[in-house]
Amino acid sequence: MLDTITRVNDAVRGVLWGPPLLTLLLGTGLYFTCRTGLFQLRHIRLWLGGALRACLLRRKGEGDSRSISPFAAMCTALAATVGTGNIAGVAAALVIGGPGAVFWMWVAAFFGMMTAFAENTLGMLYRRRDASGAWHGGPMYYLKDGLHAPGLAAVFALCCALASFGIGNMSQCNSIAGGLAGVFGVPPLATGLATAVVLGTVLLGGLKRLSRVTSLLVPAMALFYMGGALVVLWCRRDQIPQACGQILSGAFGLRAAGGGALGFGVMQAVRVGVSRGVFSNEAGLGSSVIVHTASDAQEPCAQGMLAVFEVFFDTIVMCTVTALVVLTAGVYDPERYALAAGTPLLDALPTGAALTAQSFAAVFGPVGGAFVAVSLTLFAFSTLLGWSYYGQRAVRSLLGARAVPVYQVLFVAAACAGCTMRLELAWALSDTFNALMALPNLAGVLALRRDVLAEWRRYVRANHI
Repeated sequence: MLDTITRVNDAVRGVLWGPPLLTLLLGTGLYFTCRTGLFQLRHIRLWLGGALRACLLRRKGEGDSRSISPFAAMCTALAATVGTGNIAGVAAALVIGGPGAVFWMWVAAFFGMMTAFAENTLGMLYRRRDASGAWHGGPMYYLKDGLHAPGLAAVFALCCALASFGIGNMSQCNSIAGGLAGVFGVPPLATGLATAVVLGTVLLGGLKRLSRVTSLLVPAMALFYMGGALVVLWCRRDQIPQACGQILSGAFGLRAAGGGALGFGVMQAVRVGVSRGVFSNEAGLGSSVIVHTASDAQEPCAQGMLAVFEVFFDTIVMCTVTALVVLTAGVYDPERYALAAGTPLLDALPTGAALTAQSFAAVFGPVGGAFVAVSLTLFAFSTLLGWSYYGQRAVRSLLGARAVPVYQVLFVAAACAGCTMRLELAWALSDTFNALMALPNLAGVLALRRDVLAEWRRYVRANHI
């Protein structure tokens, strides 16, 4: 039975994540990039400044028990996106797509910034308050109320809830357990029980407690990982130009000095790079909209610009740093990994985690493995928190508020189980559900594009941009 499910899912996943969806993802971002006049590039100071102001005013809105601050919403969204993919996923992309995949990750992120801006601005326009006065939003709301397609809204919510158990829960917990067992010898069951207790404690506090935890955890774990990575890059700074040459030459099929593009085709680099970029920053999936719309922000475009920063930080910053660490550490062998061309990306994640650990160990010695294990634990747990909120809101929109406690119990139980199971199928199924989230979401964003552009023009005129 499992073999049949695996074969069917592999076939469906291959179709869903093929050129049509990747073209749709890039095309949506390209459309909004052109219609806003290269907003993410021409007005970089505006959205970076917006993120900085959100950090400085991070507690604004926390006095209202019904909403969270824009900074807390951004951190909760970043908690979901900055996960194991930034450590293991980037290295896995290098394994099966070559250094050129990193360039196409940049391309996906550049256009994905405007996709994220559009979907989050749209989410703010169509959000609504519940009986208690709390904000609720997400693709299911603008698909239902804006596009008048309740069926698509239900499909999105169902796939979001299912994906939250896979890529947002069990797979992340499996990474935590594997890393702690391999480096520190912690039994997976002990990790599962501890994770379940901590997770349950956070969930019992509602969105307020969850957002406070992510507001502390996300900056701390980012500084921790970035600090270690920058030490590696400083020690290998003489290799950085060659690594950049490998990325650029591999992106266009040119042979880099030292054979950096050997064995990897241009199309393979494009496919892996774009899919890896989307998989990491989630631009186009609509998931981050769910938490952004819970903030107390009044300007839809201002909150949308925080989503632009998220994509930038997740992919352009975090993923690039990991890629440069791997390419400069002296452990990446293009001839060896050329044999992995064609391997499904998710199947290569364990290899990616080991490659990243070897890269840090090349500078830190045995401490490098421990550093990566701790980073994986922090990143995976943050993803667990972010996706728990996405799943709760999806279930609420499908079944009502009474179903949320049941979902929370199941989510905590799944976290414990995920630490003790082999989850290759869970990764693969979640990848399929992600694609099924993207399709209705992008349909809604493109169909309601005039609403996004009208709000953007109003914001530009009001702020004399």
